[in-house]
Amino acid sequence: MLNIQKTSGRKTVRRLDPARYGKLLTEHQPVRITTAAQHRRTLKAIDRLMDRDHRTAEESALLDLLVQLVQGYERRVCVPFSATPLEVLKELMAAQDLRPSNLWPVFKSKGITSEVLSGKRKISVAHAKALAERFHVSVEVFL
Repeated sequence: MLNIQKTSGRKTVRRLDPARYGKLLTEHQPVRITTAAQHRRTLKAIDRLMDRDHRTAEESALLDLLVQLVQGYERRVCVPFSATPLEVLKELMAAQDLRPSNLWPVFKSKGITSEVLSGKRKISVAHAKALAERFHVSVEVFL
């Protein structure tokens, strides 16, 4: 089994170890997402994989699969709506059971985090980029 990744404009072929990939699949048991609870669990699994500094080819393949499952669920269930950047941030925090203290590293300050979440301060472009990276979404949702 092959896993093809793009690196610096070139494609890199990495071989998957079927036994290791099978073990990951057994641990995670990925299925079509049909409930909000499955969606939250899958997002948490994606976050854990994204936070790894060096993913194996098998972990990268699992990550790709989980992302596709989440995207499929979101296309079926999520209705596009107009939301302010703050509303989006609060919704993402709720979906991942985060507290304001979880965002201190993003905003680099307890005070700024509090001001943003209370609506006293707008989300800056730099913070929007950091939030987009943290939540794995487009930066435009925070601008």
